[in-house]
Amino acid sequence: MKSPIRMTKYRTLVLATIGFNFSFLIWFSFAPFTGGMAEEFSLSTAEIGILASSAIWMAPFGRILTGWLSDKFGAPAIFAIVLAYVGVFSIGSAFAQDYSVFFVTRLIVATAGITFVIGIQHVAEWFEEENLGLAEGIYAGIGNAGAAGGALILPRVFGTGWSGPLFATNWRAAFFYTGCVSIVLAVVYYVFGEAAKTTEKRQATKENATFKGWVYTATRYGTVVLAAAYIMSFGLELSMNGWLATYYREAFDTSNLVLASTFAATFSVAAGLLRPFGGYGSDLLARKEMDILPFFKGQYREQWTFCGLCFIVLMMFGLTLAGFSGVVMNAVIVGFLVGTGCAWAEGAIFAQVPAMFPNSSGSVAGIVGGVGTVGGIVYPLIYSAPWLANFHIGYSVTAVSMIPIVLLAAWVFQPEIAAVANSAGFVGESGDAPSATPSDD
Repeated sequence: MKSPIRMTKYRTLVLATIGFNFSFLIWFSFAPFTGGMAEEFSLSTAEIGILASSAIWMAPFGRILTGWLSDKFGAPAIFAIVLAYVGVFSIGSAFAQDYSVFFVTRLIVATAGITFVIGIQHVAEWFEEENLGLAEGIYAGIGNAGAAGGALILPRVFGTGWSGPLFATNWRAAFFYTGCVSIVLAVVYYVFGEAAKTTEKRQATKENATFKGWVYTATRYGTVVLAAAYIMSFGLELSMNGWLATYYREAFDTSNLVLASTFAATFSVAAGLLRPFGGYGSDLLARKEMDILPFFKGQYREQWTFCGLCFIVLMMFGLTLAGFSGVVMNAVIVGFLVGTGCAWAEGAIFAQVPAMFPNSSGSVAGIVGGVGTVGGIVYPLIYSAPWLANFHIGYSVTAVSMIPIVLLAAWVFQPEIAAVANSAGFVGESGDAPSATPSDD
């Protein structure tokens, strides 16, 4: 379908970013209202943790599938389909009276998060390799900030005293109206989006979207380590987006809904808006061939990614210490730094993905993005685990679980392995690679 206006790479970036920003907002639109939902449905703190975790359950498979579908059929059609059905089910959740029905409808709404890989693929089809890190960082960073927008905007628009048309309950109204906006955006994306900057680029990507090609790219060293790294960066971000409002409210007796949500939003702002910094840093090191970690000499993007991963681990230990201080602002500040580490690593990882696999960016982004969401499922269960002595220890437990991933990255990022990370893999040989049409980049 031809757009009614001439699309450029910058217009495509704006369209994808708006679509993903709203997807992230509607994905975590439940987070500011967990108190009200818990009261209405009689939920315990552990059950709230399960609700936060369930927001990620559908993402791994959904991202893997839609990444491949975007390569095969083009991003605009796939993005529009997801936004449309998410909007319908968000509206449905606003009317649910039974908790089981509510839980299922919100589970489907949570698949809004799969749009990430669709937009990653879309942007990669329009931008040159040397600027991919920054472009993908802008897309993902501003898009991820939709969670902060939800935390800052929704509880203010739909406050505890809400008594508007259709609903007297604030969270029901929020779910209804965000669902309506989602459907409108679906139409806009389908009408104005174009799959790639040239017919040749589109054809190269489409021809590479085979099952054999998917299996090959899924098992390369580069894909595996970046997917694991995304668990401890983006998976962590997801878990924090769904949990921090509850943490600040319960661990520090912050009963004010708006204040607790605002504290939580500082993390989302850092994790979202600072992501371009991660992508730009990767681009800069690659362009200038700067070695900042001599033991990974010549692997410039890898060095930047590794530093980001190490920073996350250190800050997670720091968040436990800040919590033990008993001063909520200490936890808010360190939480902001955790978000900064997430942004750094995420931007670096998705600077590597399309640069490493230019004709399979959707498929690889789907694998990395899909596997990465596992952290968002597991980590909230750790934070709210009944066997923990208090709310603060879970962050250090999570940090310890990240150390094996850092060690895997240290192995793959060695120069002799990193040089072949996109061809050598855990299954099959480099000679088994499917043929691909060269891209026009």
